[in-house]
Amino acid sequence: MKNLIKELLPYIIIIIIVILIRTFIITPILVSGDSMKPNLHNNEVLLVKKIGYNSSTIERFDIIIIKEEKEEIIKRVIGMPGEHISYKNNKLYVDDKLVNENFKFYDTKDFNLEEICNCTTIPEGKYLVLGDNRPISKDSRIIGLIDEKDIVGKAVYRIWPISKFGSVYK
Repeated sequence: MKNLIKELLPYIIIIIIVILIRTFIITPILVSGDSMKPNLHNNEVLLVKKIGYNSSTIERFDIIIIKEEKEEIIKRVIGMPGEHISYKNNKLYVDDKLVNENFKFYDTKDFNLEEICNCTTIPEGKYLVLGDNRPISKDSRIIGLIDEKDIVGKAVYRIWPISKFGSVYK
């Protein structure tokens, strides 16, 4: 019995380490649906960084994973706490200043923060998120502002399909 435990111990340690890494540090997620087209596509697999991703490291245009009801959804951070967000003629304005979105996205109908939350600035601990496929995305325009506590982590790498392996850029 002692020899069996001695033989199995390295495997048990490896399994425990893998479980801890997957639970607390990095985990895979499957892109489900078309709301992040043209940048992410259905059935792609991403790695999500969990550890060290919090309010001090969240940046505009990060692609994040959010717990939303019984599922996890993938969206892009557009608005940060303390900001006023609006879209006019398919252009993003943060605090009435034009901000260039340096990634591909589909047209965004005009809207402003007041239509989402009845507020003039995004409250502390909340974020405005959009999908890149804006005409069909279930995002802050539908589900409201996102609580920081509901952010699972940041998408950092695409691991499937192999032909697209690499960093998930902002």
